[in-house]
Parts: sequence; C-alpha cells; structure tokens
Amino acid sequence: MNEIWAVVHAERAALIRDLETLPTERWATPSLCPGWDVHDVVAHLADDAKTTRLGFLLRLAAARFDFDRYNTAGIARERTDEPQLTLAAFRATSHRTTSAPVPKATRLVEAFVHGEDIRRPLGLNRDYPVAHVATALRYQISTGAALGGGKERAHGLRLMATDASIDAGEGPEVRGTALALLLAVSGRPIGSDELTGPAAPALTRNGGPHHG
Repeated sequence: MNEIWAVVHAERAALIRDLETLPTERWATPSLCPGWDVHDVVAHLADDAKTTRLGFLLRLAAARFDFDRYNTAGIARERTDEPQLTLAAFRATSHRTTSAPVPKATRLVEAFVHGEDIRRPLGLNRDYPVAHVATALRYQISTGAALGGGKERAHGLRLMATDASIDAGEGPEVRGTALALLLAVSGRPIGSDELTGPAAPALTRNGGPHHG
C-alpha cells in the first residue's frame, strides 16, 4: 500500500512540474473528459487529494449519491480564478494519503488516467511506470462502470498488453500497451494506431468516459 502512495505522489509531482509553466490560456484546453477543461481536471485532482473517508460519505450524501454532482461540487470548491492558484492548492495536498473508502488501486487509476486526460490534449508526454499501470488496468477490467471501472467495455474481449504480463479475458483479441488499454477501458479516446487486433474497434467504441 505504501508503494502505491509513493507512485501516486511521484505522479502528482510530475504533473505539477508539467503545469508550472503552462500559459494561462492553455488551461482552458478541453481535456479528454467531456465538459472538463484542463483547469477542471486539476481542480478535481486537488479535491480528490483532500478527500477523507468521512468527508466523502458526507459530500456524496449531500450530492444525493450522484457521482457527477459530487464531482461538480468538488471542482467548484477547488477551482480558482487563477490557474496557478488552483495548481498551488493541488501542490499543497499532493503528499496526502487520505482517500475515499475505495480500493487503493483506484489511486493509480486516478493518477494515470487523469494525467493523460491533461497531457494528451496539451501535447505532453510521460513514461509511466508500466508495472503500476498494469495494476491499474487489472483493477479497471474487474470493476463495473458504475464504480468508475471498465468491466463492461472489456467484456467479451481478450486484452493483451505488449509491454506487461497481462492476458485477460476471452474473445477476440485487442493488443496494445498497458496504458493504451487502460485508457480505452476507461472510455478515453486514443489514437487509431495504439490498439491492434480484430476487436480493437469494438473496444474503442464501447462507451464514453466516466468522470472520477
């Protein structure tokens, strides 16, 4: 568990470094999450880093157990008029180890998927730790969409990572890096050349992204 938090902290720090010199106007770039721009995703990450078990339950109840409403309220709390102030709030919470009452693998999903939600539209690249991306992928394909996972998208497919020891599911094959597969099962758009195999088109159209 401590290893997961070490990875999460490293990913938060790397993202903060990437955004420290980002021009103000580019914070309005649409992210891979429909309806969220880069600034919104950073505000969400700041809110997520502050989340405690009790705070999550209270705020989810206040949102009438609607996760979209819950996330919208969190962004409203953390998003400021100045992107660098929002980034500063994220930096101030980036070493925390508090979380909603969810499996710790979700922290890896948040770090990698939201990292790409931001970086890809901005043309930024990062080499993520493949073993931990594989952990996030295994979690996503075993978790239903209602809880932010990608089990339904992966259903009936055989997912084979080209850079990790993942060969999961039964059915037509989809091959790609663990990161490409993670993004696809999380409902994110990816490049047409990132997945191969007879079922690659099916995976990329198996539903839209989940905010989380």
